[in-house]
Amino acid sequence: MTSQTTATGGTRTATPERKLSTFEWAPVRAVWRRELALYRRYWASTSFASMAEPTLYLLAFGFGFGSVIGRLYGYDYKDFVSTGVVATASLFVSAFGGMFNTFIRRNFQHTYDAMLAAPVDVHELVVAEASWLAVKAGVYGCAPLLVGMAFGLDPSWGMLLVPLISFLNGLGFALFGMWVSAIVPSINTFDYVISGVLTPLFLVAGTFFPVSQLPSWAGTAAQFNPLYHCVELIRGAVFGHLGVDDLLHLAVLVAFAAITGSLAVWKMRARLID
Repeated sequence: MTSQTTATGGTRTATPERKLSTFEWAPVRAVWRRELALYRRYWASTSFASMAEPTLYLLAFGFGFGSVIGRLYGYDYKDFVSTGVVATASLFVSAFGGMFNTFIRRNFQHTYDAMLAAPVDVHELVVAEASWLAVKAGVYGCAPLLVGMAFGLDPSWGMLLVPLISFLNGLGFALFGMWVSAIVPSINTFDYVISGVLTPLFLVAGTFFPVSQLPSWAGTAAQFNPLYHCVELIRGAVFGHLGVDDLLHLAVLVAFAAITGSLAVWKMRARLID
């Protein structure tokens, strides 16, 4: 704290300079308010797209294949699929939003340039954008469960954990999408990521069939798939089978979010800060 001489010859005590912390929540809240203002304008179209696709998967596979398969590992097949599609819904909402929204705002709209002109740092911007997408993933991920309950899935108290699991899964894939958006040379490059990365993750996650039915090498590879661990957590919560072993699934999702978060902040800072 320092003293300054006034124009009349007196002195006054200066206010101590505020030290900025390494992370502040005020910028995150500001970005969230912006996202909420935008969401109020396009919520209908976004909600339809985010909820219709996984619901169609559920109806097509759950009732199409379900009429042939019947029961699988003690579960009605449509119940098996409805719990798996929850993870798929959170994947699409978060990863696609992280890739396309981030790329467009950074390259075409220059939204992030305007944000960084305010007292907002890159890591706060990344956390705000990714957490917003994760919340949407947590909400929209519940749509397949509602459809499943409409067609006979028994409700359970464990379903209350599904939005939290979908949020964590969505956070990791939103950060993954933001990282990818910062390393691709053009928006068309996302086709490689969607077809070469997200689609295999989606298919080898136990969504439509048990991973144990895959060849041994594919089953081993599935253990490194975050979406598989999300599916296992959701099924355990919905069917009441959560146990100590599920801590491994939780740890994988947390580690995935931590790794992709570090990568996203690193590459976004390189792109946005000269």
